[in-house]
Amino acid sequence: MSKVVKMENGNETTISDMLGSIERYNPDHLPILQEYVQEQARDNTYDLEANLAVLKLYQFNPQLLNLDITYTILLKCLTNLPHTDFVLAKYLLLPLQMQDETVKDIIILADILEKCDFELFWERADKTPERFKQISGFFDSIRKYVSHVIGITYQTIDKDLLKRLLGRIDDKTLDLWLKKNGWKVSGKIVSIATQDVTIKTKNITEKIEFDNLGAIMAQCL
Repeated sequence: MSKVVKMENGNETTISDMLGSIERYNPDHLPILQEYVQEQARDNTYDLEANLAVLKLYQFNPQLLNLDITYTILLKCLTNLPHTDFVLAKYLLLPLQMQDETVKDIIILADILEKCDFELFWERADKTPERFKQISGFFDSIRKYVSHVIGITYQTIDKDLLKRLLGRIDDKTLDLWLKKNGWKVSGKIVSIATQDVTIKTKNITEKIEFDNLGAIMAQCL
């Protein structure tokens, strides 16, 4: 259900209805939408359409630009990988935003994640931990993406490597992710999936009527 907000005229509407009308481009609603972005970060919710609307309003009203909100939107987009939300948001950034050092760093992190260089991601993320504290559930969202990539890439994986890819987690945290993903551990090896599960053969039977076969043979003579 879309969030209900109160307009300046006292009437109530929903974020969804606001974005579906001409009011989407009314800069007077920017404070409401920016507060909604912060609420998403705090409550671990996500509304891509509303966040993109904020970036679009910045394009139309660069004097109202809020870089902290920009950071939050970009980081929230990363929590929805492997979807292309971050690319959509990046295309809406102003030159001023693109020149900002924090924005540059976040774009680098996005590139690293898209290249699946997860150990490098965690190494860089550890250098600025305060950047992610405002985004509730951020690291678990990244681990969910890492798990997705591992699930479609590996049959088995070394346990210590898996822990590093998931952010140098301890054994207790690893057990939680093993249960969450249905992975099995045996000694130092984690079974991601069996060959029987990932590859299934399919028998294809084609029936050719005798009359059709006769026509084909006649063409070969």
